[in-house]
Amino acid sequence: MPPADPAIIARRNQLATGLRAIVGKEWVISEESERAPYQCDGITAYMAMPLLVVLPASADEIRSILLFCKKHSVKIVPRGSGTSLSGGALPVEDGILLGTARLCNILEVDPLERIARVQPGVRNITVSEAASPHGLCYMPDPSSQIISTIGGNVAENAGGVHCLKYGVTANHILGLEAVLMNGDVLRLGGNYLGAAEGGLDLIGVLTGSEGLLAVITEITVRLSPRPETARVLSMSFPSVDAACHCVGAIIGSGIIPAGLEFMDRKVLDAVAPLIQETFDANTAALLICELDGSKAEVDALVQTVTAIARKESALEVRASTSDAERERIWRSRKLAFAAIGKICRDYYCTDGTIPRNRLPDVLAKMAVFSEKYGLDYANCFHAGDGNLHPIIMYDSRKPGDLEKAEAFGADVLRTCVDVGGVLSGEHGIGVEKRDLMTHQFTATDLEQQQTLRCAFDPTELLNPGKMFPTPCRCAEFGRMHVHNGQLRFPDVPRF
Repeated sequence: MPPADPAIIARRNQLATGLRAIVGKEWVISEESERAPYQCDGITAYMAMPLLVVLPASADEIRSILLFCKKHSVKIVPRGSGTSLSGGALPVEDGILLGTARLCNILEVDPLERIARVQPGVRNITVSEAASPHGLCYMPDPSSQIISTIGGNVAENAGGVHCLKYGVTANHILGLEAVLMNGDVLRLGGNYLGAAEGGLDLIGVLTGSEGLLAVITEITVRLSPRPETARVLSMSFPSVDAACHCVGAIIGSGIIPAGLEFMDRKVLDAVAPLIQETFDANTAALLICELDGSKAEVDALVQTVTAIARKESALEVRASTSDAERERIWRSRKLAFAAIGKICRDYYCTDGTIPRNRLPDVLAKMAVFSEKYGLDYANCFHAGDGNLHPIIMYDSRKPGDLEKAEAFGADVLRTCVDVGGVLSGEHGIGVEKRDLMTHQFTATDLEQQQTLRCAFDPTELLNPGKMFPTPCRCAEFGRMHVHNGQLRFPDVPRF
């Protein structure tokens, strides 16, 4: 992270006074004990105490805060509910943490246009709850959906169990309102399908930008009809390879499940006491496959997938016959990470994505890395789109254990890129994967991304130290490339 500026830290009280004039006294948190809960996001291994925490209640207040921070050269980190798993909302010690918790209103639900207009602090699941009376729902469903916010989902381009069939956050955003560091307000897209057509796709640029370009203040999302029927299959296999081959066989048959999840034996053993269920001793891996659509279509798909699983050596295939049973099967997957947390002191989870046909190879490599670092691990991931979530277990009390877990995770991510995958499927880059960006992107790729960032925020005060491996001032970009011994635009003054 960038080194903290002692001069900024020394002005804490002065800055707090200025911010209180914008949002009110009670919405600026300055006491250390009250700032402590904001030290980290979902990755507790990385912590920093924010200089101040400010909780605005409107887009106008956010604009005023950004202008205030620009005037005083103060860094600012946007935060939703802090569920990021890449350190994306990690504060800086000489910066303001801007929380969106008070911007939590659903502004509009239009069942005819099938849209909802919401503020960034609205929780993901709340959108579906508001749309439910109209037979609609919001499809992106990250595991953190009962806590995570729509603003944070947009910043990270969150996925979820159902993204295999229905897509990630970017596929469901019709409009955005966002404030730039200079106070300019962007209003992109609109309240109907196709409203964002024409011109450069700035909604696409902001979605997944991890808070580096602007602060999102309003989102228009696309709502979808709730499927008429959904059934879940639980399929156990004698080996990890057999389960992986079944994933490819299902997708290869032309079937796109609503969700297709993988859990290995370690996860099953951990979750069994929580769901009060036992798994066959010969089961090495379990697939959970959700199929949705009309009743006739789903019943036919259940038969087809069952036949595929048995052909791929499934030990047992169970299909839900009621919504209650479907929820019961899903419960094992939803409790997986909490269950692992009960059997180890700490764990580290990353999220590289690979082609499905390389699943057996990469999972085999994890066993090699486990032996290399002397750390145990488990696997529970979105198999349908190859989005891995290795759970690397360590003990933070042991010197060097965290570093070994990080190195283990880095080896997994490098392997993902080497087999044609990417560093992140849904968690984002943040601090966690920042130093691995050079493994996926060339220097030219990264320079173009930095140039884009500087076009939105030349001050580089928004969420500094994230995503890019090498800090580089925007003012330096004019002198980064020398062609035939000459700088571009040699007459332009440079800092």
